[in-house]
Amino acid sequence: MNEKALVLLKKGVVMPAMPLVLDESRKFNEAGQRTLVRYYLDSGVGGMGVGIHTTQFEIRNPEHDIFETVCSVVIDEIKNFEKATGKTIIKVGGACGRTSQAVSEAALLNKLGFDAALLSPSGIPELSDDDMIERTKAVAKELSVFGFFLQPATGGRVHDAGYWKKMADIPELVAIKCAPFNRYQTHDMVRGVVMSDRREEVALYTGNDDTIILDLLSCYSFNIDGKEFKKRFVGGLLGHWAVWTRNVIEMFDRIKAIPGDGPIPLEFMELAAKVTDANAAFFDAANDYAGCRAGLHEVLKRQGLIKGIWCLDPNEGLSKGQLEEIDRVIATYPELNDDEYVKENLSKWQ
Repeated sequence: MNEKALVLLKKGVVMPAMPLVLDESRKFNEAGQRTLVRYYLDSGVGGMGVGIHTTQFEIRNPEHDIFETVCSVVIDEIKNFEKATGKTIIKVGGACGRTSQAVSEAALLNKLGFDAALLSPSGIPELSDDDMIERTKAVAKELSVFGFFLQPATGGRVHDAGYWKKMADIPELVAIKCAPFNRYQTHDMVRGVVMSDRREEVALYTGNDDTIILDLLSCYSFNIDGKEFKKRFVGGLLGHWAVWTRNVIEMFDRIKAIPGDGPIPLEFMELAAKVTDANAAFFDAANDYAGCRAGLHEVLKRQGLIKGIWCLDPNEGLSKGQLEEIDRVIATYPELNDDEYVKENLSKWQ
């Protein structure tokens, strides 16, 4: 990872997990994808994740085979933005599958100009924890690695603190996205990183969409060999941040401005509850997240940022009752949306 991106990564930024834009025939909509990327960039994000769960892992399947195409379109827009503004955007691409596939995808991402590979643990249950560490080391030879603690409901597995220490010990591991949606397991991950001598080199990013604000407010303290160490989540790489992104930036900046040793204003605890409630609707928590991608698409569609909620799998869509829940949270928390910002700028992004 280049030095500018690494500094930004450690400081902490907002990174939305990129949705996939399709047309009514469920074919890749390049123009629509570029519109969405421009929205995120102008909103003020510090990075993006593409080719991951929110982008739909199925883009790699032979019947679609658009992984490289989608990644190329996204990074092209980012590079154009960087050239025009002088800003640095952290470019994270997904790598998944068995070791050979993950290494191949990381090599492609490196060739395209990505800064790090978000290494998914999904779909390889036959690999032991030691196998997973070796897989990470193999990918790290191609590109800096963004570790990923993924919840079991979407294909992840539970790891103990010892596993995360071994992961943090890998020199090319620059960050970890923590998304077990479980407080105990989140605590284990942070403790494992702090146990490593590379504790200061590994940036922690929340992927816990059910507790985003609390993750950003929390400070973890551990006694390691008689010495106290503290660790915080510095940012997030989140599917939830793929919607209402302009307001997410403002929210994130307000949180980062709270003094590290100062009291946390009560308003942020109220905000945490609102964001979690909204996420439950968008991510379809009531139905084990079956409609999570379609839920995000529904919000973007209402704003005019995409044309429909189509997913590559024609059987994937909103769950029963999800639309009503989305209606409810949109009406209940109007302060969370960025509808006016999108309305004012949409024609510029299209």
